[in-house]
Amino acid sequence: MTRKKAQFAGSWYPSDARECQREIEAFVKSTTVPEGNFQCGIVPHAGWFFSGSIACRVMAALGKSNAPDLVLIFGMHMHGNEAPRILAQGGWETPLGPLDVHEYYVQALSKKVVFEQDTPHTFPGDNTIEVQLPFVKYFFPNAAMVPVGVPPSPVASQMGVSAVEVAGEMGLNIVVVGSTDLTHYGENFEFTPVGTGPGALEWMEKENDPMALDAILSMDGEHILSEGQKRQNMCCAGAVAATVASARAMGAVKGMALDYATSFDKSPGTSFVGYTGVLFGQ
Repeated sequence: MTRKKAQFAGSWYPSDARECQREIEAFVKSTTVPEGNFQCGIVPHAGWFFSGSIACRVMAALGKSNAPDLVLIFGMHMHGNEAPRILAQGGWETPLGPLDVHEYYVQALSKKVVFEQDTPHTFPGDNTIEVQLPFVKYFFPNAAMVPVGVPPSPVASQMGVSAVEVAGEMGLNIVVVGSTDLTHYGENFEFTPVGTGPGALEWMEKENDPMALDAILSMDGEHILSEGQKRQNMCCAGAVAATVASARAMGAVKGMALDYATSFDKSPGTSFVGYTGVLFGQ
């Protein structure tokens, strides 16, 4: 079987299996894993140094209440006019072992959603998905996976609902993870709506990112897409919209916000990024 190489191992997260496991176990030990019936969540996707603990806490909570057949990962930095992409065959390497695509599920979902279907050689190198994969392998060691690139367009919500319908038709238990960071602020990102002075970080932390979180917790796909476009406070708003649509289709009625942090916390500078984690349940 052909599998996509891990391009970010050794830089964004450890390339050694034992070191990956040690970091994950340290993340879990340093926090409280929420109790509840959660099947869907939102995770950040910076390197583990910056946001790994937040993503791990979401994954650990999902792993605590599920033993899924399939983990569906919505992500990718995309424009609204792009077609959705899906890894349709093969798998993806991780330091903890390979994750294989559930090809029969992809075939069934592709009858309801039109995708650009990729092989491991053509699927783009993408941190939004790859940095989550060691967590997936650790917390869901027996699950298959399907990575999907979701544009910030109305197809996102349709995709989220269809993903759950197809899983139900196939008798599969699934977990759905949406990958996004929040505001990317500063000259490095060509986004400085309130300038570059000391108030910029406060504006991101107190105004722009809270607006993103409110939209996510609303579980309203149209609001999420609108907010992301208007305020540039979700880099993967399509992935978020698809995830909340899946959550609703699985019976979730509310979101639980977990941690919030910024890259400034670990590496102060004039450009910075916000991160959060969210779980959806009943």
